[in-house]
Amino acid sequence: IDIPNPPPRRCAHQAVVVAQGGGQLWLFGGEFASPDGEQFYHYKDLWVLHLASRSWEQVKASGGPSGRSGHRMAVSKRQLIVFGGFHESSRDYIYYNDAHAFNLDTFAWSKLAPSGIAPAPRSGCHLASTPEGHLVVYGGYSKQRIKKDVDKGTLHTDMFLLSAESSEKWTWSRVSPSGVKPTPRSGFSVAMGPSSRSLLFGGVHDEEEEERLEGDFFNDIYFYDLAKNRWFLGQLKGSKSEKKRRRRGAAKGDLRQAGGEGDEAEGQPPPGPVEMVKEVVAEDGTVMIVKQLISAPQGRSTEQPPELEGEDDDDGGSEAPSPPVEPCPRSNAMLAVKHGVLYLYGGMFEVGDRQFTLSDLYALDLHKMEEWKVLVEMDPSELRPSRSPWACGFHLRLRCLPFFSSFIFKGGRLCCTESLQSPQSSCSSFCFCSLGSTV
Repeated sequence: IDIPNPPPRRCAHQAVVVAQGGGQLWLFGGEFASPDGEQFYHYKDLWVLHLASRSWEQVKASGGPSGRSGHRMAVSKRQLIVFGGFHESSRDYIYYNDAHAFNLDTFAWSKLAPSGIAPAPRSGCHLASTPEGHLVVYGGYSKQRIKKDVDKGTLHTDMFLLSAESSEKWTWSRVSPSGVKPTPRSGFSVAMGPSSRSLLFGGVHDEEEEERLEGDFFNDIYFYDLAKNRWFLGQLKGSKSEKKRRRRGAAKGDLRQAGGEGDEAEGQPPPGPVEMVKEVVAEDGTVMIVKQLISAPQGRSTEQPPELEGEDDDDGGSEAPSPPVEPCPRSNAMLAVKHGVLYLYGGMFEVGDRQFTLSDLYALDLHKMEEWKVLVEMDPSELRPSRSPWACGFHLRLRCLPFFSSFIFKGGRLCCTESLQSPQSSCSSFCFCSLGSTV
């Protein structure tokens, strides 16, 4: 969709949506890199897209954050809160841990001066707003100069709470959540789910050796319960037909054990996850091997023994269960939640020194947690690899930046803005996806 007078092309900015004025999308900052790499700069401008009239407006207000990208922005009560990010020039770079607030009533910026110990400077972190207006900061990435031409990157795994005691008084505090925490990673995607639960999907963990950078990509889901201060791993239960096959198989196993045929299986550990390997042929003929781990079926609960449900089913109890449909491992995907359904779009993964941008669309009912549904399949002919000519440090830093910087709902349709097709080009586009037709 072409909307007149859009912001200049960019990536790695932030965009959030508020309900006022018939729906508004607020956008701040970001960066631009020319295809030849000769031009690179950061933005510090603020824009609003009026969704009702489909018109852009630049909001000029002094006192805002300095130019940056990789920052995070969230809505807290009637304020936009901007935290962190980084700025890079040809000579040096700097990571931020400052926080700024933009008042949606007065259209004025203010720099927050919270008490307490603030998080270390970082970009690409998780920033979520609680119902009380507090903000949770998790993870992120930063690097520092060790010696000349040598930088060391850090994947942060700590968590902080920025508490709003009033509109002008804020406090930082360290948070130590319990539960099953995400493994260290960057480039993960976040969204707010039902029941005040924040969710985290995917990402990549890099092993950096001199000039080489190898990444392990993820497609797992973690939930963070804001009320209980607890992480837990999201596990799919499987579709109804899949669960029926499991129950039939478990029941037949019980019958075999009763007949003395199951002695060999006693004492053996439950099966572990199965690695699925998929080959995808890109437009230029490159063959990519995409791997993903499929969790093993969960064991029976002793509290709820399985029921025999074979009378209305065909005789397929011995049929091996088909592997569940899941998005392939990726980083920088876009997430949105509507009526308890999680929508996942795009992202990127790598094969060697090539990056591939994805354009598939999935949905997952967070209330049922049964299975992913494919709304738009990835067309292999659309996979266009690109080689990054830039240094390894920038390459790793890029992982923390969103390829699709906003993914929202408007009038029953998904809205995607500002897609980044490759590390060497930025876009200024806006598109709608109707969930009825998925086009």
